[in-house]
Amino acid sequence: MRDKKDNATFDLPGFGPAAPLAPEPKKEPPPRIRRAPLKQEQLELLAPTDASGLPVWQRDEDLDLTGLPVWSRT
Repeated sequence: MRDKKDNATFDLPGFGPAAPLAPEPKKEPPPRIRRAPLKQEQLELLAPTDASGLPVWQRDEDLDLTGLPVWSRT
């Protein structure tokens, strides 16, 4: 057998291409089964959103306007 990438190998007797057998008649492919597409549904988000889809801003007393925690000075 000869490797296409290896020039050092040699052809062995009896490993040539096989003679083609009688051609097989073509069979018709089986009919395709059409599946109904899955219906999509809109999922409700956990938090209320604005028109852009981002969560609505809610003021938290434990956070300042930057989102950092407010340290109590008591």
